[in-house]
Amino acid sequence: MTLTAPDILAAKRLVVKIGSALLVDRVSGLRHGWLEALAQDVAAAKARGADVILVSSGSIALGRGVLGLPDGPLALEQSQAAAAVGQIRLARAYEEVLAPHGITTGQVLVTLEDTTDRRRYLNSRATLETLLGLGVVPIVNENDTVATDEIRFGDNDRLAAQIAVTVGADQLVLLSDVDGFYSANPKEDASAERFDLVAAITPAIEAMAGDPISGFSKGGMKTKLMAAKTAVAGGCAMAIMEGSVLRPLQALAAGANRTWFVAHSDPQLARKRWIGAMKPRGEVRLDAGAVRALGQGKSLLPAGVVSVSGAFGRGDPVAIVGPAGEALGKGLVRYTAGEAAAIAGHRSGDIEAILGYAGRAALIHRDDMVV
Repeated sequence: MTLTAPDILAAKRLVVKIGSALLVDRVSGLRHGWLEALAQDVAAAKARGADVILVSSGSIALGRGVLGLPDGPLALEQSQAAAAVGQIRLARAYEEVLAPHGITTGQVLVTLEDTTDRRRYLNSRATLETLLGLGVVPIVNENDTVATDEIRFGDNDRLAAQIAVTVGADQLVLLSDVDGFYSANPKEDASAERFDLVAAITPAIEAMAGDPISGFSKGGMKTKLMAAKTAVAGGCAMAIMEGSVLRPLQALAAGANRTWFVAHSDPQLARKRWIGAMKPRGEVRLDAGAVRALGQGKSLLPAGVVSVSGAFGRGDPVAIVGPAGEALGKGLVRYTAGEAAAIAGHRSGDIEAILGYAGRAALIHRDDMVV
């Protein structure tokens, strides 16, 4: 089968990662003209009906300029201080360039723990899904003001890939300071060749990755390959392209140099496989009405649950069984075992009265379930 490059104009849910070197000039600071042009690309994608998430570096680079911190590596506390000052400016800049297009922005700050802990992962997913459903463009960044070296992604390439998988994006574009993936570092080896498409990330491909080129960028080609692995495993195609041109997404659509890493399944299928491979930590038994609802593609509501067994926490996988104990599937549950048992058989509107707080309407959302 002949592989073809994904069409950026056909993206249904698009994640775009913006590197610091593109966004911030060492001397003049934020590149407003470039950011305004990117906003036009975002508006065009939204007009086509695509959901868009921006994963943006730049808070530390902006903050260190404001604070007069020197070039080169910063101590952790200096990085955190720079991020605190720069993040508010970064968020304001995105708001200012997207507002004229009628686009509302939202700031989402995450740490590595938010994606490795299933409960926090589900909370992050639910928040991002709600923002996208409301037409908002989330601006995502690592929470550098509190993240320590032990709980950091360390680069926004991998963060962007994780966000793409979390929200079920079908395309991820890394706007970088290089125009694709090369067989060697093109600045050191004149014979280096750029790949248009990478069908599989083999050991030979991994051996070609070099070190960071930019003085601003933390992520070199190795981290981009790690990002690509995460993305394609989650059913999301990923492109690397040089992003300094005005309206880079338009340039990508017009055939600009780039490398696409091809995904071999769609995001929903990849997510279902991931959930299906998990070992259940408990079980929820349904009545006949809930079984019919699941067959129609609906979420599992507490009212349809007859009994709960096992010891599980929020975000853990549980087995879903029918009235006679027949296996129906698996899902990531949004309540602890004790909470699930308390609300079983009750309507979603009764959850607050039972638990003392307004929980989520579904016990297991349809997107977190394989039946």
